Amino acid sequence: MRSLLRHFAQGILYVTPLAVTVYLLQWMFTFLDSIVGDLIQLLFGRYIPGLGLLIIVVFLLLVGYLGGTIIAKPLKAAFDRLIGRIPILNTVYSAFNDLVGAVVGQDRKFKHPVRVKIYPDSDVEKLGFLTQDDLSPMNAPDLVAVYFPHSYNFSGELFLVPRERVRPVHLAPADVMKFVVSGGVSELDP
Repeated sequence: MRSLLRHFAQGILYVTPLAVTVYLLQWMFTFLDSIVGDLIQLLFGRYIPGLGLLIIVVFLLLVGYLGGTIIAKPLKAAFDRLIGRIPILNTVYSAFNDLVGAVVGQDRKFKHPVRVKIYPDSDVEKLGFLTQDDLSPMNAPDLVAVYFPHSYNFSGELFLVPRERVRPVHLAPADVMKFVVSGGVSELDP
């Protein structure tokens, strides 16, 4: 009986990540397809499954292509100046823009994984990512900025810590992020 329960629990452990991933992909596909699909049905009187998602993918590819051309840079600069004049929107837009650029942009910031000894009299360390090495503008030349992602969540905290408590981790940044977000259960490849 115990063997059956152990096999059952092990089956759940193998199937759950795959099932959650498939469910999230299916939900995202349905959600995106319904948004654009409703518009297409409104305009043309006919619903075509999958067309909404196809239009979104083509639109994002087009925006990505145009974003890399010479034409897009002045347009983005003009848009940024316009947004910069709106107080609250400027703060939200610039923070989100910086975060997206730090994660997936060409100027990735989460590329320096580090271990930080939080308390000097403890051996407990925390994994994070060095995001700023020079905090002289804040009148804190002995501090560095380290981002600590939360486990099982896509959020985190930024700490300013003494430089001497930070040690580099010589692993791929993506592997360290996966390790932290998974709560330490993902395998680390040396």
